[in-house]
Amino acid sequence: MKLKGLIDEDFVNYKKPSMFIITPYCDGKCNKGYDTPICQNYNLYNDEDSLVEIDTHELVKRYIDNPITHAVVFGGLEPFESGLDLLDFVYLLRAVNKCDDDVVIYTGFTEDELQYDHIFNSLRKDFTNIIVKFGRYIPNQKAHYDDILGVKLISNNQYAKKIS
Repeated sequence: MKLKGLIDEDFVNYKKPSMFIITPYCDGKCNKGYDTPICQNYNLYNDEDSLVEIDTHELVKRYIDNPITHAVVFGGLEPFESGLDLLDFVYLLRAVNKCDDDVVIYTGFTEDELQYDHIFNSLRKDFTNIIVKFGRYIPNQKAHYDDILGVKLISNNQYAKKIS
């Protein structure tokens, strides 16, 4: 599995202590229509030196063996552009390790844009406790608290939903 980064114990992106997995790919959709890049992860997007590879089995074991974390959060760039790796991780967590902890996916896609996405639909239909934060960053919006995530989201159009 390719990553741009990993935080074993994160207390910022979800209401539960989480492993935060930073996915490596994005098409830059949040920057489209703006003169300058607006994405908070723009520097990460262009940093090829931060790309690392880790065995998915080892990553799941690392999560399982940590008594502090109780959720996994995928974010950083666009998790659905690393869809097969995402699906593989969730399969290993659920089916192989019998772990039903929350899996949270921060996406810039809207719910409508993912409606026919194979990975999204597989996560929705085949697994439990999958939460998705939908919506792109839009500058100059009022932050709001999201009850599902237990954190503030920066744009009005962003929200989280339990999809399974």
